[in-house]
Amino acid sequence: MKKIFDILFPLIVAILLLRFWQWRVRHDAIPVYVLPAPSDIAGAFVDNFSSLMGSLLATLRGDGGGLHRRADCRRRGGDPVQPEPVVDARAVSLCGDFAGDAGGAIAPLILIWVGFERVNTALVLIAALVAFFPILSNTTLGLKSADFNLIDLARLYNASRWQILRRVQLPSALPYLLTGMKIAGGLALIGAVVASSWQAAVAPRDWRGASSKPANRLQIATMFAALALLAALGVAIFAALSGLEYFLLRRWHESALKHQS
Repeated sequence: MKKIFDILFPLIVAILLLRFWQWRVRHDAIPVYVLPAPSDIAGAFVDNFSSLMGSLLATLRGDGGGLHRRADCRRRGGDPVQPEPVVDARAVSLCGDFAGDAGGAIAPLILIWVGFERVNTALVLIAALVAFFPILSNTTLGLKSADFNLIDLARLYNASRWQILRRVQLPSALPYLLTGMKIAGGLALIGAVVASSWQAAVAPRDWRGASSKPANRLQIATMFAALALLAALGVAIFAALSGLEYFLLRRWHESALKHQS
């Protein structure tokens, strides 16, 4: 019963909010270019379905490619030797600053370096840079959180550095890595959207063309439809990564095991 309530309650709240939104817009006769009603947004979504889905796929390619490259790079680059705290803190801070700038200041440079004829490659690189910091930070914390007693036991049995990494440190860091990926999924999506604004003139099938251009033409309903689709994509990415987290941790990690009272 509680599970049914947990599912139905947010749906009921969302329906009530949408109905209130629809009523308020119609009652106050708010112009559609100021605030469209949900019915107007749904109509714009249907009318512009093909262009919105093309924009969705273009953004998804950049987001997914960037997230995959950064996660794979960090997974392959793990090192069982703990770095010096000062050096580690400075490196993480520098990577955070660099990743934070990737979606804005660095995006046009990457587009110029890669070339406007390879826009999708540039989007993947920008999304990867934006997604890098949370994966780096969380994975580093996970590698440091490995049980030192288990590491000493492995060394006692003459385990190699690679064996310690694979058998002890990576399982310890896996929950942290997955949490970082959930955070990075949304950030990579934001990075892809922000970066697409720099190359709208040469690549019309992106979220700049799907949301900003209708805004410039006062097609606010179409813009809301694009934003709703983008929000749904963000929720889908988070849900997929949460499912992956549960699948990998469900049998052994405390966060996924049900507490027996």
